[in-house]
Amino acid sequence: MQLHINTGDGVPIYLQIANQVKYLVASRRLAPGDEIPAIRVLAHQLLVNPNTVARAYLELESAGVVVKRHGSGTYISDAGSPLARKERLKILSQRVDALLAEARHMQVEPDELLKLIKDRQQSLQSPDKQ
Repeated sequence: MQLHINTGDGVPIYLQIANQVKYLVASRRLAPGDEIPAIRVLAHQLLVNPNTVARAYLELESAGVVVKRHGSGTYISDAGSPLARKERLKILSQRVDALLAEARHMQVEPDELLKLIKDRQQSLQSPDKQ
């Protein structure tokens, strides 16, 4: 599990950890039942205080993303994250916002952008066009 911490962006480190784990679950890079690193191991990897990682894990547990198995470790919830679909849509919404801003900057109308998206989708689905 690769996480990246940015101390200069103003977001608390524990939230950066929690958000990145939520993203990994939402994007299905972490599957139900996958074990995530122990608190001390992840703290050592990220060079942060173990209490910071513990706070992130508590946040993830209260959101239903992970479950702790006493003496065994912390795992992605077998039920999957109740936030998984919501998180995926949130991530995609942010990317759509960026795409729309870039299209507006390049003076590309929304209708033309939608046509481009549909064309790209068709070309990705047709193996003979690749």
